[in-house]
Formats: sequence, structure tokens, C-alpha cells
Amino acid sequence: MYIINGIAYAGESVNGIEIEKVDALGDMILLLTFNTGEKRLYDATALLEYPAFKPLENEEVFNAAKVEYGTIVWLDGDIDIAPETLYKNSFAYQEAIII
Repeated sequence: MYIINGIAYAGESVNGIEIEKVDALGDMILLLTFNTGEKRLYDATALLEYPAFKPLENEEVFNAAKVEYGTIVWLDGDIDIAPETLYKNSFAYQEAIII
């Protein structure tokens, strides 16, 4: 566990990792761009088992994901996920180059 700005997070801190951009792709998948330049895919379906994330079942709410202070938030910050968690539980993504 670690604490940033008075908020306790589970796991270990990945120093300085932040989200720069988020795109909701549908089917509870987010395409995340980190401040490292990496793009990663995050499947948010597992979050729905937790009551705090139930509002994300609504596609409009889920698709309204935005970046605030380096992490992803929904509903004006009522729901958020630490960037370290997003990084740890996401998968590398490479864009196809079409010639």
C-alpha cells in the first residue's frame, strides 16, 4: 500500500505514471495513453462486481471517461481508478501501420 495526497492505494506505486488520454472503445474496453508514451488496453468488465463501479454498466456513463490529474474519472470524479492499477492490469497495444 502507498499514499498519495492523503489517498491510500493498494499495491505498489509505479513512480510518476499518469494517464494522458483515454478512449472508450465499447464493450468496457479503454484505450489508455500513458505519460511514458505507451498505449495499453484495459478491460473494465471485472470492475462491475464492485458496487462502487456499478454506474459503469450504463454505456453512456462508461463512454464519458475522462482524464483528470493523471487518472481516469467518471461522474465528475465520483468514480476513479489509480493509474498504477490501470497500468498493471492492462495490455500492451500497438497500432497497425497501413501502407
